[in-house]
Amino acid sequence: MHKKTLIINFVLLFSTTLLLAQSKFTVSGTVKQKSSGETLIGASVAVVEKINVGVVTNEYGFYSLSLPKGKYTLRISYIGYKQELIPVSLESNVTVSINLANETSMQEVVISTKKDNDNLTKATMGTEVLNMQMAAKLPVVFGEKDLVKTIQLMPGVKSNGEGSNGFSVRGGATDQNLILLDEAPVYNASHMLGIFSTFNSDAIKDATIIKGNSPAQFGGRLSSVLDVKMKEGNNKNYKVSGGLGLISSRLTVEGPIQKEKSSFIISGRRTYADIFARLSSDLKDIKLYFYDLNVKANLAINDKNKIFFSGYFGKDVLSVSSIFGSKWGNATGTLRWNSVLSSKLFSNTSFIYSNYDFNVGFKSGGSETNFNSHIKDLNLKQDFTLYANANNTVRFGFNVIHHTITPTKAVGTDIVSNKESRKGLENAVYVSNSWKASDKINLDYGIRFSFYNVLGGDAYNIYKDNQLIHTIHLEKGKIGETYSNWEPRLSVNYRVSNNASIKIGYARNTQNLHLMSNSTGGSPTDQWIGNSYNIKPEVADQVSAGFSKNLNDNAFELNTEAYYKTMQHQIDYRDGADINTVPDIESELLFGKGRSYGLEILLKKKKGTLTGWVGYTISKTERKINGINNGQWYNAKQDRTHDLSIVGIYTLSSKWTLSGTFIYTTGNAVSFPTGKYVLNDMVIYQYANRNADRMPATHRLDVSATYDRPSKGKLHSSWSFGLYNVYGRRNPYSITFKENKSDPKKIDAVQTSLFQWVPSVSYNFNF
Repeated sequence: MHKKTLIINFVLLFSTTLLLAQSKFTVSGTVKQKSSGETLIGASVAVVEKINVGVVTNEYGFYSLSLPKGKYTLRISYIGYKQELIPVSLESNVTVSINLANETSMQEVVISTKKDNDNLTKATMGTEVLNMQMAAKLPVVFGEKDLVKTIQLMPGVKSNGEGSNGFSVRGGATDQNLILLDEAPVYNASHMLGIFSTFNSDAIKDATIIKGNSPAQFGGRLSSVLDVKMKEGNNKNYKVSGGLGLISSRLTVEGPIQKEKSSFIISGRRTYADIFARLSSDLKDIKLYFYDLNVKANLAINDKNKIFFSGYFGKDVLSVSSIFGSKWGNATGTLRWNSVLSSKLFSNTSFIYSNYDFNVGFKSGGSETNFNSHIKDLNLKQDFTLYANANNTVRFGFNVIHHTITPTKAVGTDIVSNKESRKGLENAVYVSNSWKASDKINLDYGIRFSFYNVLGGDAYNIYKDNQLIHTIHLEKGKIGETYSNWEPRLSVNYRVSNNASIKIGYARNTQNLHLMSNSTGGSPTDQWIGNSYNIKPEVADQVSAGFSKNLNDNAFELNTEAYYKTMQHQIDYRDGADINTVPDIESELLFGKGRSYGLEILLKKKKGTLTGWVGYTISKTERKINGINNGQWYNAKQDRTHDLSIVGIYTLSSKWTLSGTFIYTTGNAVSFPTGKYVLNDMVIYQYANRNADRMPATHRLDVSATYDRPSKGKLHSSWSFGLYNVYGRRNPYSITFKENKSDPKKIDAVQTSLFQWVPSVSYNFNF
């Protein structure tokens, strides 16, 4: 009955649309940056003659508005750009594309890419659009501007530790974040064991973090979506930009393939710590570096069809002579076809490839051992956007992903692994609608139906109480266990006044891939596994409520959200698990449920010479799994009670910009030993409740200054100076335990810290 009702509602919606189309005409087109031809995501297209009538451009810069026959004026605006007023006479469907010029008079760093009142009018919840210009001004370790480090300064998004690029959102684990680069999933978004992210900011156009209440077109993870879009390249002029830092350099080249119709961008980055290491005779055999390369090209077939290709290739290398060597990295590729099927219907078809692989090898005497794993995806995604009328925008489509997952396996002189790659098929269909119900009420609602097929080609063990009871040999080409889930989504925004609104939301998300990790921050050796006969899809239900208020003519923005999330089929290791040498890691797993709840507060100052924000989160994250902590609730690894971030950016003059960040976080939940005993001359530590202890709190102040040199012809350059951890706080990275040398009855806790003071300087240029 529910399915029939849903179908009838959409048939009625489409029928109404056809009737309205008989008396209305449509104006549609693309909004671009005038100087480069880059499309602008989220630009506002409003009708001057009709209050509260307008749309924003989609992720490809496209907009569509249906209006009665007549003459109108379109107001096109985007933060940091000059507003344009375009007269339009609607006697038939028309195409109007707009180029916006940069607002050159703006000196201060605007910290929002949204319209001044987006937080009051849109129904989307838990969403932050990141400003890449602002991110470039913030101080980070080694001076390498970092998208993920900026995200970690937002309330509800928690860093997984000092120097780590891993993050958890609203109580979720690291693997519960869907990280997309031009629609391709990135399975390990960090370099140098978490110090840097895979995202070269010079190649990034736009990034949005959605904390749980994602639209129906997104799925596959429980906690968040980080949607990152690459630049398309300048289609008018050739440009070169880059930077030189203490440990890394980067270079970007972009320009037209066919002027004003097609363009390309190539952006590369590499660290060179290994080059300096070779200057020392003691370190000449050590290799420690990473590189990454972003490429993108687009071709306009005609006014209604455009093809894009984008790719990312990154690799980390760590080795010591011929004794030890390790390589890991990501490769992604996206081929997209944008098509304007009509003035109201926009189509995007994507073929996506993603591969993450890890390899580590050891040599000792005459023996050699190699550990390797990988996860590879082939992905087809079809998405349609229907601009039904001025009050309804419908989005629908499907997604099919073929996963090939090779778990960590060892091969070598004396080892032969019998582990095979496992395959799975992850599928989804979805439909959603953004509905402006009245001048005060906006709704986003939709539903996603996802299903996962376990595919043949390997043997699947079935366990009960961690004991093997049965093995299923699933032949290649056969479909085994199938899991399916309905995922409804709803967000409602009610405008209580001109400068305040309240929001409520509900979302269900499911996850079919799972990361097996024994650390909070994650490491390259962590392995992904898919659903099986033991492992079911994780399911999360989140309810949230928020209040937003703008103050002082939209110069200040206050957003608060409270959330409560329940999670099913959560996974953890049993006590004493053998995760390194066990033949089947599923034999070491236990399953249960989880919950998280909290309050997030974000106060922004968006205008003036001093901008920035204060973000605070108070939260709790717990798990309850039979076989752990006597079946009682216990703290999840990522549980932290308090998170505070203070960010300030001060425009001192047209040449100098000063910035600083301060963070304070409660320590991660950990298990410390409560006693010890000696067995066969080995010291064995005893542990009590899971994650009942805490690492020490982390707090740190970072500062930076940016000097923009006066332009010389076409050359513009700047210097950035920074100091990470100003007052030298020794924040905890890890704590280990050893026997006290003077009193064998005592145990000493030894804290390891990564960074005390880290100065940085970098030179940036473009021409």
